Amino acid sequence: MPEGTRLMTTLDIVEVLRPLRVVFIEGGHGVRSHLNTLGIHIGDWVKVVERAPFRGPILIQVNGTRLALGRGVASRVRVEDAEVAAPENGTATTDTG
Repeated sequence: MPEGTRLMTTLDIVEVLRPLRVVFIEGGHGVRSHLNTLGIHIGDWVKVVERAPFRGPILIQVNGTRLALGRGVASRVRVEDAEVAAPENGTATTDTG
């Protein structure tokens, strides 16, 4: 995969219990404000804990809190996999000297 390429998906279709990082929130001020009030911000790590049957809500965990999101709202939250967000070879360096 070329450097700088992100594999993003939406919160409503990801695997359960997989660590994900919020990278983008689609929609206007109202959607972003609602999600921020719930504690969901760009850069936060989230997990889908459970997906209700019959297109019901999605239970997520963010910052130690569990929240239920409707599928429409969850479809506006773009996330990337933890393995993509923090590659094993590491891009960050530490100064030891």
